[in-house]
Amino acid sequence: MPLPRLYLSPPDIGSAEIELVLEAFQSNWIAPAGPNLDAFEQDFAQLVGSNHAVAVSSGTAALHLALRLAGVGPGDEVLCSSLTFVASAAPITYLGAKPVFIDSEERSWNMDPALACAVIEQKAKAGKVPKALVLVHLYGQSADIAPIKACCDKHGVKLIEDAAEALGATYGEVSPGSFGLAGIHSFNGNKIITTGGGGMLVTDDAELAKQARFLATQARDTAPHYEHSTIGYNYRLSNISASIGLGQLTRLSGKVSRRRGHFKAYAEAFKGLPGVTMQPEAPWGQSTRWLTCLTIDPALAGVTREQVRLALEAQNIEARPVWKPMHLQPVFASAEMHGGKVSERLFDQGLCLPSGAGMSEVDRDRVITAVKNCFARE
Repeated sequence: MPLPRLYLSPPDIGSAEIELVLEAFQSNWIAPAGPNLDAFEQDFAQLVGSNHAVAVSSGTAALHLALRLAGVGPGDEVLCSSLTFVASAAPITYLGAKPVFIDSEERSWNMDPALACAVIEQKAKAGKVPKALVLVHLYGQSADIAPIKACCDKHGVKLIEDAAEALGATYGEVSPGSFGLAGIHSFNGNKIITTGGGGMLVTDDAELAKQARFLATQARDTAPHYEHSTIGYNYRLSNISASIGLGQLTRLSGKVSRRRGHFKAYAEAFKGLPGVTMQPEAPWGQSTRWLTCLTIDPALAGVTREQVRLALEAQNIEARPVWKPMHLQPVFASAEMHGGKVSERLFDQGLCLPSGAGMSEVDRDRVITAVKNCFARE
């Protein structure tokens, strides 16, 4: 009989979530709104240090709303991290704007601040200041926010933070996602916490939060009938989904601790393997280690990232390359790109290992053994 499948980052649901969902059913607060939705937004805003939170159907929806409310429209340019998931860039195109991709820097794998600021300065001198900048906090690691925010503030570029992978991380003592005009979080099934699919927009701007909530509920004007003066979206999170998230929030610190524990154990196990380098933790804050990521230099290791991935797959263990940079994606083949060597190397050599909060030490050891076997010498 084959060994059970080990997934990269499966959901981790506990009794608190089940009790809150049952409570919602018993009270008949199913959808679209309800007390658990209100409580989830309030608790989340308090947790991340923002004044307002708006729960929506996905992180992508939250980013779409944030960009629209930042005034992004047809023909505008929006700077964006290249090394990320497509959902960081796709909403830019929803609004008819053009993504301009920026390479990563080695310390955090996130957007290179010096390069981003150079591009903004260059475009400002040419009289075409970007409308916004989407700063991704990758794999649970905050980007270096301060220099990028300073440059955005100087030139009037709206900073929007994609913290979909970084709930529970820190930049100094502050949560990434709380520095810009708006921040977005994801509650997809593979994230640090989940609502079975969902997202959150956070902001200190009361009017922006009000407008985000308005647009997310089909832009229904105040009237006894259905009145619409602008086009909105069906983006609101349900009370049932919020009930799951409300319970998940109570266990966030433990989830982060367990993921960091997995990373530490992997790093200790692999420290003698040639050509293996763990994703660094930047000096400005703590990573959640949403996923344990490493790179494999084939010239030193004698094995490629893809050979290791396939060997794990043969053992029924899910592993995945790091995100393929946006500037290498066919859909963005004609997009403007600045730099590229760092993100291209990380994609070529990078591998993500099973890192779920609920993963046992036995299962983690199974992954470790499978990786080490790829480096065994005759």
